[in-house]
Parts: sequence; structure tokens; C-alpha cells
Amino acid sequence: MDAIPKFLSGIFSFTGTGLKNSAAFVEPVTYMVPPDKRSQLVFFRGGNSADALVCVVLLMNGKPFRLFPIGAKASIHVPLAVVEDLFPDSKLEVQIAAPEGVSGEIIIDIGLVEI
Repeated sequence: MDAIPKFLSGIFSFTGTGLKNSAAFVEPVTYMVPPDKRSQLVFFRGGNSADALVCVVLLMNGKPFRLFPIGAKASIHVPLAVVEDLFPDSKLEVQIAAPEGVSGEIIIDIGLVEI
């Protein structure tokens, strides 16, 4: 079975609504696992232009799945070991949590593989 790489990436503007209140980006960042495949997260890279800590929140089927905090004016690279599968027809959504009123841009690069 051949693995097919997939990526969610881009530069997205945000305005915080509180660290406990993640919000979708203006253009939602989503990935749907094909009905005949499984997917696995391979890596997460992100950069934060704001003067405050922000958190990238991955939702799986509408529920928080993984959190990636990124410090003020900082970046992060997280290689992810294969610990779980994202099952067929699962929806992955990327959201942002930031202190209320904090705004900036975030760079996101998420690598997945479909198997």
C-alpha cells in the first residue's frame, strides 16, 4: 500500500477570543480523511507573529484532539511519532486560541500521510 503525503499549510490572520475559546480562521482549515483510507499526523510546524502565546487547536470531528502552543514571536517544530490513526471519514479542523484581543498572523504547516 502506497502512502500519500498531504499538507495543511498557509499564513492565517487571527484575533484572539481567549485561550479557552478556540476559533476557526476566516477561511476554515480542514482535512477530511478519504472513506477508503486512514491518515496519520507526521509533523506540525508553526510560527506566531503576535506578542503573546497562542495555541493551535486540532479538532477531530468537532472535539479537541491536539494542542500546539506557540510562544510570542516564536516558532515550533514537532515531529510526531505514529501513535494513532485518523479513521476514514474523520474531519480534522485547525483552529486558533489566543488571548482576547490579541491579533497577528500564524504560519501553519501540518504534514499527514494517507495509508
